Amino acid sequence: MGLIVTVIIGLIAGAIAHRVLNSRGGFLGSLVVGLVGAFVGGELAHLLNLNVTGGFLDQLIVSTLGAVLFLFLWKKIFG
Repeated sequence: MGLIVTVIIGLIAGAIAHRVLNSRGGFLGSLVVGLVGAFVGGELAHLLNLNVTGGFLDQLIVSTLGAVLFLFLWKKIFG
């Protein structure tokens, strides 16, 4: 996908992850969490042999799940 779409998905995924885990995060925090979450979610989907077609909704779901997992682990490790 294009860079702009990736950034938009990252922002949305990061914002959702912050809401789910009741944590604080501004624009940049949501973007970083979302982009890292997209990488984590993509790698997990690949390891689990999940067929992600690459559509907007598929990428948003994978990115959000990855972002929630990343943020959860981050909070457990660093408080």
